[in-house]
Amino acid sequence: MQYINIGKIVNTHGIKGEIRLLSDFQYKDNVFQKGFKIYIGKDKQEEVIETYRHHKIFDMITLKGIYNINDVLKYKGKQVYVKRENLQIDGYLEEELIGLKVYQNQELIGVIHSIMKNHQNGILVIEHNKKRNFVPNLPEFIDNIDLQNQRIDIKYIEGLIHED
Repeated sequence: MQYINIGKIVNTHGIKGEIRLLSDFQYKDNVFQKGFKIYIGKDKQEEVIETYRHHKIFDMITLKGIYNINDVLKYKGKQVYVKRENLQIDGYLEEELIGLKVYQNQELIGVIHSIMKNHQNGILVIEHNKKRNFVPNLPEFIDNIDLQNQRIDIKYIEGLIHED
């Protein structure tokens, strides 16, 4: 069973048990819905979303059966997860790209170490021999993503990959 990190609980809001989450998860619309199960903390405490709203930079949720600030304080600072199998999405999650081998013109250029997020798209951080290259996760830069064979082929663009 694979858990996907969708954000972090940074605080509570008000006295009725509302929670402030910071999340840059790409499929928020699929997750932040009434009745969706989330898992909180290292022990993956199962909870069910009761309500959702967006406020400033935060995703605000309440949990089913919890209506008091004192009952959610224990979650402050904890990471929030969902089960991959519960996500109904087409395609892949950026998190699933970590660890894939990256090729350019059939030559291995490294492995995806992490993904940096910005407001528009993810940026693949590719490591090889302690050197890093950064490639936007956009069709203009990526030829093929093959999760089954753990491989990504990127387009040849002069200067994109440092070859020293």
